[in-house]
Amino acid sequence: MTDAPEPVLTHDPDRPRDIAHLGPVELYTPALEESAEFFVRQMGLRQVHRERDSVYLHTWDDYQSWTVRLVRRERAGVGRTYLRASGPAALARTASALREAGIACETTSAVRGLGVVLNFDAPDGHPMGLYWDVERYRPGADDRPGLKNQAAAYPGRGANVRRLDHINYLTSDVPAAVRFAGDLLGGRCTERIVKDDGQPQAVWFSLMNKTYDLVWTEDWTGTRGRLHHLAFATDTREEILRAADVFLDAGTHIETGPHKHAIQQTFFLYVWEPGGNRIELCNAGARLILAPDWETISWSRAERAKRQAWGLRTIESFHTHGTPSL
Repeated sequence: MTDAPEPVLTHDPDRPRDIAHLGPVELYTPALEESAEFFVRQMGLRQVHRERDSVYLHTWDDYQSWTVRLVRRERAGVGRTYLRASGPAALARTASALREAGIACETTSAVRGLGVVLNFDAPDGHPMGLYWDVERYRPGADDRPGLKNQAAAYPGRGANVRRLDHINYLTSDVPAAVRFAGDLLGGRCTERIVKDDGQPQAVWFSLMNKTYDLVWTEDWTGTRGRLHHLAFATDTREEILRAADVFLDAGTHIETGPHKHAIQQTFFLYVWEPGGNRIELCNAGARLILAPDWETISWSRAERAKRQAWGLRTIESFHTHGTPSL
């Protein structure tokens, strides 16, 4: 058994935090209607717009006009991930850093609900977009909240997910993802898994004060550009427990949980939506990263062998399933 790696500081506390948060995400599905039904009926999202081959959905407390765009494709997977800059100057600084690093960038004004978007690819080929201007969600008569400081009324349906929480990409090159997320996006690596040779196997990056927003996990197949999971936050653990019954009644495949991760201490439930993408319901309670000089927590293989926080063994498909499926 190896000793636990020492915590390390992997960011500059004086660096501006130029990315505000994870924005809308595109999700590919070969079963558009079934996937849309899953997100509306079981997850509690609201359909806000529909096109021939895509459906726009909104979580009830997202201030932006849409949260997830389901796109009809032959194979499941992740499309473009959008990130909101902290301001116009922050967007310009990040764009300059990307171009100086040799990353091809192009601008577009064609994304629904967003202003000018800077499109680029992460090192493993995952498409991303950076934006500042955004259209805010305007509730209708049937989802107007009683409190004006939330985006829409509580749906009272299915899992009642409040917002998009994080995304976990599969990557063929974790060290490249670390350099990209830290050096170019300015994220902080809050926790990581390290292999016996000291190289990172999985990394969790925080953009502001949430414990994590963007995650990269080593793809055991060596394939580029795949998705591990997309995660949505609930207000309480109890809503995740209720959601497990909702999924059970609907015949949705429950992969693992409800349970608690040791890493990041997130209470979790993983299911597969009809298109095949893994979806997580998560609740991290009130845990935030407030220390500006946070030291990255590293987990060794020996520590990971102790299983999840309450002893649940990680299911084998959690290490092998990703989308597009191989």
